[in-house]
Amino acid sequence: MVTEQEVDAIGGTLVDPQQPLQARFRALFTLRGLGGAGAISWISRAFKDDSALLKHELAYCLGQMQDERAIPVLLDVLRDTCQEPMVRHEAGEALGAIGNPKVLEILKQYSSDPVIEVAETCQLAVRRLEWLQQHRGEPAPGPYLSVDPAPPAQERDVGRLREALLDETLPLFDRYRAMFALRNAGGEEAALALADGLRCGSALFRHEVGYVLGQLQHEAAVPQLTAALAHRAENPMVRHECAEALGAIARPACLAALRAHAEDPERVVRESCEVALDMYEHESGQAFQYADGLERLRPAPS
Repeated sequence: MVTEQEVDAIGGTLVDPQQPLQARFRALFTLRGLGGAGAISWISRAFKDDSALLKHELAYCLGQMQDERAIPVLLDVLRDTCQEPMVRHEAGEALGAIGNPKVLEILKQYSSDPVIEVAETCQLAVRRLEWLQQHRGEPAPGPYLSVDPAPPAQERDVGRLREALLDETLPLFDRYRAMFALRNAGGEEAALALADGLRCGSALFRHEVGYVLGQLQHEAAVPQLTAALAHRAENPMVRHECAEALGAIARPACLAALRAHAEDPERVVRESCEVALDMYEHESGQAFQYADGLERLRPAPS
């Protein structure tokens, strides 16, 4: 049993801007794993920080915790147009992940937000909540521990899933369902199909592909992830996810790419490479054992 004082000590690390970013991320995912009102309170306080990357991860963790006590702060973040788009986007996604239909009308309102990444995220969150209502609860657990913005498609053929993934005439929700089905299928063919999605039109979609490839951890996608990270004209939220995916895959070619962008002029990319290099050391068995809650970075143990 973790005491209140221990939770406060971890929370103090999270909100301390003088602490290294890696230490603050470890504190965040430790709080996410512990759960409870105290953890939510500390995570909520950190939204005052000036790091968009950290705030994005705060919202992600609150969504993954699926605790309705986090709804008020997530609504505040979604409504706050002074927050960076990637932070507001993640707040919208987190509200969908928590799964309470009471936020449906607010999510519908922000489905036409002038920031396209926020609008598309809220549209997906609305579809997820409607899907949960129609199917009376969460989808059956898959091989990964994360709460995803869409349930995996029932289709199992990788070729047909790839066609759906890349078909930009389909609703985004259906393409996301294909994406998560490909991730669950695993293997080189699925990884390459997902990597093809890094060339699709929606930045939100491309960012989610990067996230999923980080979960899949297949080295076949390293060239495409490296290219997306190196593309300076790419949306920073896409480059950020590609950097973290490379850290999770943790092959020598990933290390070279991350080091090459460790001083990137885009702060969220630079900080993502910093965190990804720490992840690389962990995945290589060389350093800190990340908190058990860091499920977004690797599959559940087999």
